[in-house]
Amino acid sequence: MNRNKQLEKLKNTPQYDICIIGGGATGAGIALDATLRGLNVLLVEKQDFAAQTSSKSTKLIHGGVRYLEQAVKKLDWEQYKMVRKALKERSILLQNAPHLTRPLALLTPCFSLIESVYYAIGLKMYEWIAGSKNIEASQWLSKKKALSLIPELKKERLHSAVLYYDGQLDDARYCLALIQTAEQKGATVINHIQALKFGKNEDNGRLKSVWLKDLLHQTEYHISAKVFVNATGPFADHIRKLANPKLKPRIKVSRGAHIVLPQQYLQGNTAILVPKTDDGRVIFMIPWQDHLLVGTTDEADTLSETPDLEPAEKTYLIDYVNRYLATKVSEDAVTAGFAGQRPLLEAQLHTALDAETKSLVRDHEVEIDRRSRLVSIMGGKWTTYRLMAKDTVDVIFENILKKESPACQTDTQVLFGGVHYIFDDWQHLCKHYAISPASAQHLMRKYGTLASSVLALSHDDNSLLAPLVEGHPFIKAEVVYVVQEEMACSVDDVLIRRLGLGLRDAKAAAQARSFVTQILKQIIG
Repeated sequence: MNRNKQLEKLKNTPQYDICIIGGGATGAGIALDATLRGLNVLLVEKQDFAAQTSSKSTKLIHGGVRYLEQAVKKLDWEQYKMVRKALKERSILLQNAPHLTRPLALLTPCFSLIESVYYAIGLKMYEWIAGSKNIEASQWLSKKKALSLIPELKKERLHSAVLYYDGQLDDARYCLALIQTAEQKGATVINHIQALKFGKNEDNGRLKSVWLKDLLHQTEYHISAKVFVNATGPFADHIRKLANPKLKPRIKVSRGAHIVLPQQYLQGNTAILVPKTDDGRVIFMIPWQDHLLVGTTDEADTLSETPDLEPAEKTYLIDYVNRYLATKVSEDAVTAGFAGQRPLLEAQLHTALDAETKSLVRDHEVEIDRRSRLVSIMGGKWTTYRLMAKDTVDVIFENILKKESPACQTDTQVLFGGVHYIFDDWQHLCKHYAISPASAQHLMRKYGTLASSVLALSHDDNSLLAPLVEGHPFIKAEVVYVVQEEMACSVDDVLIRRLGLGLRDAKAAAQARSFVTQILKQIIG
């Protein structure tokens, strides 16, 4: 993808069928779905693709063990259906981007026989709901087997454990792969461009156009579209107000914080699920990209474009690490940390009277404002992004375009970099290029079948095969590649979202900044 070419497409397209505001998982999913169904699509994002919530998740693809527990305790059929749908979606996410996802084993420590029976039954039910889409059978483990699987666990008080399976993803790059696939199929996609205001029909107030501002070049564009979709997650109320100032707020945000630790504290490939904290939360300790990811918190928050990890959150998470792992962790051991904001949908009772709401599943809604006809998709989570996109495009065809919708194709669409992907091809990369096995494997997991394209940049400059930072698998060629081919426009675009180095080791990312800045200046000025 080339940003200048996308801007050229924008200038030369008199009208789009659909303009999507928001380049996170949901907006990216809608762009791909709508493009595959034959619509001419424009996607715009004020910051970078996946800059907010979509790159700050716990990196899990899951049906929601906690939702299942609530469904059983409260006999809540809607919660049960949500778990069932999410487990089906889990298998689709794993299937469609094999380079960016993997099955993940999770161990739940138990401290009594009653606890072990309770969690064993619950996770068997989780497995049963998944049916043929189940990853692998859950199992009860004795204390001895649990410690052999995770020797880093504290032995004291441990009675036994239950092992089950969910999925893991590289969230920022999964979002990027959706956008790359949509662009490959014909969509126009642009980051760092802001929706300033809407143009409306004078007689009925319906949206007909939008003024956009390219934040890199300070250039404005006036674009027409038949449908406008608000997929801005926590910021949905802002776009709703731009379209119709009379609409009442629908979104509240909760805050999820994470810390990252060196791999030495939890080696191997098995994660730990802490099923209940003192304040009723769930915490995960997950092997993630040669590090240990710990999260998440869940607190009401004030909307912000720059949520940062708070000292109290770091202390809270470290306390739980020290309760479960034998080697004591200090705050100095934390290599990085991040916080994201989840969009929580307020009860439908608070919806403005002039909004027509299509309730599709419990955790997300597609709303069509009666006056402006803005389509807003609100709520949801990473695992169900594809369902959210499908529901949104279905509603657009039925209620605005007023024509029969072609079938949704995203359940079988393999994403950019995933077609004919074979992880073991990393060995061929080592044979043809002077890189370490760790770097070759890293490239396969980040770029899939495009890994060789990254390495091909070294044909003209062999120094690009050098490590970006010592002690990490990243190479300098990646920086050039993501700026040239993936529309990375800033240091954070490169280090946080395309490479992910900034989310796992803040000091290493700081060391890489000067080289990244140099490449950005050379390529895009």
